Amino acid sequence: MKHSFARKLRREQTDVERKLWYALRDRRFQGFKFRRQQPVGTYIVDFVCFDAKLIIELDGGQHGDDAHLVYDGARSERLKADGFRVLRFWNYEVIENFDGVLEGIERVLPQTCKT
Repeated sequence: MKHSFARKLRREQTDVERKLWYALRDRRFQGFKFRRQQPVGTYIVDFVCFDAKLIIELDGGQHGDDAHLVYDGARSERLKADGFRVLRFWNYEVIENFDGVLEGIERVLPQTCKT
């Protein structure tokens, strides 16, 4: 069930997700293999690089209310407990500062894990 929902999310990605995916896909970004809308544990994450243990989440305006902030925080802590580093960007950051978002991702990628 989770895998079919992940496929649906991949088909119905937002413009912001599409923009970042174009930069990450096919090992275009520093040679790292990223997957999108991928099940990780009990969650479906926006982007993940398993080799680097890095998860990237893009948050729209709905994530700004208190309930979403609490949920997203707990979700990030669970993923961190599983050994992942979690980066969160607001959608407007991808739109207004795309190069800065890519630089932020590049800073946390290990230099020896490019496989």
